[in-house]
Amino acid sequence: MLKPNIQLLNMLHAVIMAGGSGTRFWPKSTRETPKQFLNLFGDKTMLQMTADRIRKRIPVEQILVITNDRYIGLVEQQLPDLPGENIVGEPVAKNTAPCVAFAAGLLRQRDPDATMVVLPADHYIRQEQRFISILEAAAAKAEEDCLVTIGIQPERAETGYGYIEFDSDSGETVNGHDVRKVNKFTEKPNKQKAREFISAGNYLWNSGMFVWKATTIIEQFQAFQPEIYTQLKKLATADPNSPDTLRLFYEHCPSVSIDYGIMEHAKSVFVVPGKFGWNDVGSWTALYELRDKDEHGNVVQTQHLKTEQASNNLVQTQSDKMIALVGVENLAIVETDKAILICNLDKAQGVKKIVTALEESEETKSFL
Repeated sequence: MLKPNIQLLNMLHAVIMAGGSGTRFWPKSTRETPKQFLNLFGDKTMLQMTADRIRKRIPVEQILVITNDRYIGLVEQQLPDLPGENIVGEPVAKNTAPCVAFAAGLLRQRDPDATMVVLPADHYIRQEQRFISILEAAAAKAEEDCLVTIGIQPERAETGYGYIEFDSDSGETVNGHDVRKVNKFTEKPNKQKAREFISAGNYLWNSGMFVWKATTIIEQFQAFQPEIYTQLKKLATADPNSPDTLRLFYEHCPSVSIDYGIMEHAKSVFVVPGKFGWNDVGSWTALYELRDKDEHGNVVQTQHLKTEQASNNLVQTQSDKMIALVGVENLAIVETDKAILICNLDKAQGVKKIVTALEESEETKSFL
């Protein structure tokens, strides 16, 4: 059992990835204001909730936000106490591996002993104290120069998540939490395969949250992503705050995810299983599941609503129009000033295909 490192918190740095487009939350999520900048749960946006959650253990000076350069102003507005040099605007989207690599290179310059906690900006976590406790265990394990991820104990045979297979014969306790050796990462399965994973008992949902030392992940880039590592070597002697440095870095990096580019190939990978009310809020269905409901199972976010034999619907509008539902169930009805979405909640993942179709025409792009 590893003993808690009393210096660990001083070395912890958070990297919040906030560059996504949130296409499955159209029409509320748009190009100008994607999902992570929306207040889907009360007065705070997803980004603000993520930052508030992690600053309970990591000071704001050690929180880094990687976003698209068009959203720098939004980050500054929503996190006004975040130092300006801690906001990195990607000039082009190249998936998560270049994002993690740039953050690692930047943090290595600032703190050679830095340990990175990599977090998506748009996840919902109900039990925050338990989550922080699991992160601390992961950070303690990462001190052994290994890669650590957070796995979510599955509640159902979900086909919308990737899975982590861990070694059932492995196991240790770190700061009161189980830690398991990872066998492999698996892409989103079909329903039958997901059921098999659940029955096997040694599979976890892939949360997309990671903890490692900056120097350790850079070594992994050297081993498995030489093109990105070449750019990291150049970054070590450049001004990371220069727009030219950032542009050249991303320009010469391939577009690859951290899961595919590193995690699926690395040997020393561990997972801390957790259950803390996690949801990646990946669709309107997820939002429906998480919000409070009326006596008919409806999630109501509208000024005026009348229902007759209507149940289990999500209604979100921003006008003062009367919404009337008669004899319908399991629908998402979402209105903005530009568009109205009506979809079956069981088919909400298909909203992404609508966004793709709208992108094909200059006439319809204005609705994104």
